[in-house]
Parts: sequence; C-alpha cells; structure tokens
Amino acid sequence: MKRQPLTGQLADPDLKLLRVFKTVVECGGFSAAEVELNIGRSAISRQMADLETRLGMRLCQRGRSGFQLTEHGRLVYDATQELLIDLEKFRSNVNQAHSRLVGELVLSLTDNMITDTNSVIVKVLGEFHQREPEVTINLQVAAPNEVERAVIEGRANLGVAPYHHQLPGLNYQDLHQETSKLYCGANHPLFSMPDSQINMKLLTEYDFIVPGYAHVILLKEHFPELKGSATSYQVEGIATLILSGQYIGFLPEHYAAQWASSGQIRPVLPDSLNYQVPFKVITRKDAQPNLLRTAFLEALCGQPER
Repeated sequence: MKRQPLTGQLADPDLKLLRVFKTVVECGGFSAAEVELNIGRSAISRQMADLETRLGMRLCQRGRSGFQLTEHGRLVYDATQELLIDLEKFRSNVNQAHSRLVGELVLSLTDNMITDTNSVIVKVLGEFHQREPEVTINLQVAAPNEVERAVIEGRANLGVAPYHHQLPGLNYQDLHQETSKLYCGANHPLFSMPDSQINMKLLTEYDFIVPGYAHVILLKEHFPELKGSATSYQVEGIATLILSGQYIGFLPEHYAAQWASSGQIRPVLPDSLNYQVPFKVITRKDAQPNLLRTAFLEALCGQPER
C-alpha cells in the first residue's frame, strides 16, 4: 500500500472509523468485534479498509493466520487512545461551562447483581437518567476481575465489584454487603439430610465448587477444609453445577432464592456456613477529571469522588 501523509482535518467519519479500529484491536479480531460493535464482519472489514485508505498505511494482517497488528497499526492504536482521551477531556471541559451534562458514561457491573435488594444501582440509574437525560449510559456486565481490568485500562469510567484486595491504581468506596451461603441441589445426598446430621467433616466428602473469582480468598479464610473439585468464573456457572445435584457450592443468597423457593436447591447449615462480601465502587486514581463520573459517583455513594 502506497503511504501518503494524512491530509485535511479529522471529521466525525474519521473518528467513527478509529473507534471501530480500536474496538477490533481490543477484541482481538473481526469476529469478536462483531458482537461488541453490533455490525457484521463484512461491514467491519469495509470500514477497516476505508481507514487504511484514509491513513495510507496497512494497520493489520488478517486471514487464516489470525488477526495481528502491523507496526503502523500499533502506532495508530496508541495515537487513537490518546486522541479519544483528549476528546473526552475536551467534552468534560465544555460540560463545566454548562449546567447540563452530556456525553457517555461507561459503567461496568459485576454479573448477577440485579436480584440483590441491597444494591441501589437500579434506583440510582433511574434517578440519574431522569435528572441527566442527555447522558448516554453504556452499561457493561462482567466477572469481577474483568470489571477491575476495564476500569484500570480506562474502558470504564467506574465499576462495581466485590472487594477482596486493594489494587494500588484504584480508589474504593463502600456500597453494600452481599451474603453468600452454601447450597446443594435436590438430587444431592445432603438435600434430604437434616442439618443436625451434617458437619464439616461430612461436607469434605462431597465435591465442592471453587469460584474462580474474588470470593475464593474469603472461602480459604473461612472454610479451609473444603477442597475444590470443580470451578467456575461466573455465578451462573456455580448455580448450574449445584443444580446438577453432584456438587455443593456457595451462592449469593439473593441469586439462589429463585431456585431455593421452588425446592430445586437448599442452603446447608445456613447459620454457620455463610460469609459477607463487601461491594465497592472502583475508579482509577490517575483518571482524567470527568464530570459525568463524579456526578454518578455522588448519586451512587452519596458523597463526592475521592
């Protein structure tokens, strides 16, 4: 491809192409980016080709060997990140000159929080939209470690995740507590056994599910006797294994209620086999000032951003 200097001014179509390129890179290829961008692979390919023509350089290799950035592609990706950060900084500065807020707020939540009545997220989202109707909410749901990564990498303005360690690059503010209890399925030998006949020694004889996320640290502290024979990085995965009747595992009480109420699972020794998980709002310490993030954080926590 013949390289020519970039001429003319950057316009909205150019920014759109750069955002598509950035998403493709972060998704690791065209196929994975289809879901994120909600457009077909052929459309993505066409827009990438348009961007390469506009910039006069090849940005990536694509084909049977997979997706790979060229040296020029890496430079353009880094420059795109800087450009979009500067645009958001400009938008934030403009917002300061107005009484109204506009723009996009990216919020990353831990999966399966929606059934937790202790969480104020749903209420705050509704009230915030009524107060700031011109703000676009980009709501993402992921496993706890993915929530942390999204905030650290600047892909999310703020996140909500269970607290299990303090990363040096993040700020933490208290939100609510979540209770988890040990459960077994209706086909498990413990299901029909009275709690009076169950003890920790007996529980160690059964296959236990170790969560592949933050809670594993709390479990090791409170219940070191339980040894894992299965794992899942999502709460839904743990519930599926419990429902199979072959495993015991911890679930958030609010999430388990939908199956416990219908007799498909039951808590085991709920008064003693439970633990509390603090949920916190996380933001990046070195993030650029952002009025949208600050306003939503105050609505969520009832206090200014630290």
